Amino acid sequence: MIWLLKRIPLLLLIVVMALVMSNCTMLGLNYASLATDNKPVPQPPLDVAAFAEDSDRRDALKQAFEDTLYGPWPEGMPVTHGDWRVVDADYLDGRGTLEEVPITIGSGSGARTFRLVAAFPKTPGKSPLVISQTFASNCAAFPGSPVTAADGSICDGSEMGGFVGFLATSIFGTYIAEVPVSRYFDAGLAYASFYASELVPDRNGEAQAVMASMGGPVNPTSALMAWAYGFSAALDVLEADPRIDANHTALMGHSRHGKSALITGVWDRRVDAVIAHQSGFAGAALSRSTTGEGLVRMAKTYPHWLAPTAQDYVEDLSALPVDQHELLALLGPTPVLLGNGRRDVWSDPNSTYRAAQAASAIYQAEGTDGLTRGGMKAYDPSASLAFWLRPGGHSVVSEDIDAFTAFLDAHLGQPQGRESAVQTADCPVGSPTIITEGGAKCP
Repeated sequence: MIWLLKRIPLLLLIVVMALVMSNCTMLGLNYASLATDNKPVPQPPLDVAAFAEDSDRRDALKQAFEDTLYGPWPEGMPVTHGDWRVVDADYLDGRGTLEEVPITIGSGSGARTFRLVAAFPKTPGKSPLVISQTFASNCAAFPGSPVTAADGSICDGSEMGGFVGFLATSIFGTYIAEVPVSRYFDAGLAYASFYASELVPDRNGEAQAVMASMGGPVNPTSALMAWAYGFSAALDVLEADPRIDANHTALMGHSRHGKSALITGVWDRRVDAVIAHQSGFAGAALSRSTTGEGLVRMAKTYPHWLAPTAQDYVEDLSALPVDQHELLALLGPTPVLLGNGRRDVWSDPNSTYRAAQAASAIYQAEGTDGLTRGGMKAYDPSASLAFWLRPGGHSVVSEDIDAFTAFLDAHLGQPQGRESAVQTADCPVGSPTIITEGGAKCP
């Protein structure tokens, strides 16, 4: 009895943390359905011929997304940056350098500055690049490295240590905060990321006030669109770096940042590939779906993620003039990986797959292969519209990194002198190749 009483504070903390974290994931033993033929067909239907041949149709559809869900793309918002600072000249035992640069978006007193941290491999020639947004600060993303914290101080250790860090990684995966840079180096990639909340805070009320004062000719009205513009600003800076292959760049995001990665890929066509992992509603999941979190709940819980006009549709989703299969169609023919977890019912893998099925026709009309047939469990990293489903919940785990690097290996090309593992792994014809820490393997 005494033993139990002593542990009551710890037990209470666990319960509170679980309740807080469950606000963005459905904890439970339920599974996403793998059946798709008995589900509603995405609406409105895609006019494949008109979509493929008429650029005005694409522009009108982008405008419809701005008018309903995302608000305006902040066209013309000034982007400036400072000087690169070398954080570690011999990063990862000399495999690369770790550097950071401040990037400012906007003008006047409301302009926002965030720090982009980049790991450049020490390899000859230019490197393909993947840019990510993180939930945790740069201190947590690069533990042990003296990067600059949001308050301007130099990081000392990780903010994800102790019991809170243990609990977060237990629920949301090993790589929910810390970045496995060595895995991206193994795949021949440069890696860069920034803490999205340093650009626009992920807090209702404060986010809207920050966006309204950014001082651009057009200000964003949703955090998703603002974070998407942050991706674009990071791309501006990195494409100009002589160490980066500007023709082979990818964006990667998990959950809300998967949503912003998809948005950036539509409004900034420089992007060569997109990984949207468990992006859910307002990402790749269908707005009209009746399973998962649902757009209505998301709009009420996180209203700052969406434009104010989105609230006009929460009482009748059938009135929405757009749905997310059309967002995926607008990305075509850009290669896209949609990551999912079987227990992550909250993000609705089933409707995400059906959205990809519908958008696949546009990819094929654009001259690519689109979505590989075979159902929700058939992962082909070489497909231009790839669908990844693993066991488990809303998290970023080692298996996800394997899937990501296999996809990037297939679509970003290889640095000179490095042979593609996707091409050389001895897998059966038609079988996908997965790249792991130990090399390429067959499923």
